[in-house]
Amino acid sequence: MGNLLFNVTTAALMVLMFKAGLALIGPDSIPQRRIPWAAAAVLAVALAGVVTQLSWAGAMDAFDADPSKSGWWRVVTSVVMQNGGFLGGAWNIATVAVVAALAEWFWGGPLMIGLFVAGILLPQHIDSLFMEASRSTDPRNFAGSSGPTYFLAATLAAGLLLRAKDRKDRLLAVAAPVLGLVMWFAQENGHGLVVVYGFGLGALVGGVGHRMVRPDLDPRKTPRITVGSLAATIRR
Repeated sequence: MGNLLFNVTTAALMVLMFKAGLALIGPDSIPQRRIPWAAAAVLAVALAGVVTQLSWAGAMDAFDADPSKSGWWRVVTSVVMQNGGFLGGAWNIATVAVVAALAEWFWGGPLMIGLFVAGILLPQHIDSLFMEASRSTDPRNFAGSSGPTYFLAATLAAGLLLRAKDRKDRLLAVAAPVLGLVMWFAQENGHGLVVVYGFGLGALVGGVGHRMVRPDLDPRKTPRITVGSLAATIRR
């Protein structure tokens, strides 16, 4: 029962941030947006990790982030290893695809990738700062892409808080870090804490470094290939 509740609350947190991301970019604008190529690249790397796991039995031992093993690369390579079984892996791949696309459409490709990388590297350093090195708050459990994905999704909630014009959207945005903290204290669910980290960095970048933001929807420039035009071509 405990594991079921853990999984349900973890999924609910992602759904909440997905809704915040949609409210931020406007769901009606998606057909007019260009193809999120940077997000596609992130997805391709994640899928390459899955293929490596399926084709090489020693991939997890070589690339996971088990602290008992040496290797500076593990904090990065462990992100493309999945250890949640078929359903957990499918959830991680699907969420990284959707969240990266939403983030690219709001932040722009380079900044989206930068924030995703921050979601990989920052948690362990913040853990050490608060003397949590022996009990990492990183939710990856030595492998998995959920940590940086939830971190990146939280930056969208922060963006919504900064851009929201009505009370409903502001409450939706704030609900993400609040639920994250509740999950951390009630379940020691690391997904909740990395959401707080991501929300904080997203608010900082969006508020102080707003000039770095390069959204991918510019009304003065119509992209040659949009999500809508590509979907129409596929339907034919």
